[in-house]
Order: sequence, then structure tokens, then C-alpha cells
Amino acid sequence: METTEIEQILMKSLPLAEVYVQGENAHYTVIVVSDELASLPRVKQQQTIYAPLMPHFSNGDIHALSIRTFNQEKWQRERVLNGF
Repeated sequence: METTEIEQILMKSLPLAEVYVQGENAHYTVIVVSDELASLPRVKQQQTIYAPLMPHFSNGDIHALSIRTFNQEKWQRERVLNGF
């Protein structure tokens, strides 16, 4: 599965300002920027992000997914500090 496919699925399905996906061989890291999602408890964030991707877990396109969630303010700081 291409990283751009995952980005498109998440952008279509969720209220995101930005999304970035890296990875290969069914192991991916997702960076999600959303004030709405960032305000949720971590478990609810993960459930919300996993939901539109579940068919791809079921068929093996995605085996592992690491998730980092930021609100827009924290994302701007992260970009500056870590060069994203």
C-alpha cells in the first residue's frame, strides 16, 4: 500500500488539517494534525484514526501503525524544532 493512499483515506474520513505517512512493507508511521482529534483522549484518537483503515488491516496491507497526533499549535513548534 502506498503512503499517499493512506493519506487520502484519512483526509477524506477525518477532520484533519494535515496528515503525513511514512513507511513501507505494511509498517507505517502517521502524523496527524487536528485540533479536534488532539483534544480527545489518546485511546479515542487511536480508535478514530484506525477506523477508516480497518479494511487494510484485515487484508494485510497494513500490519503496524504508529500514530503521532498534534494540534496545529504544537505541530508548528514540532516542525521548527525537529525540521519536519
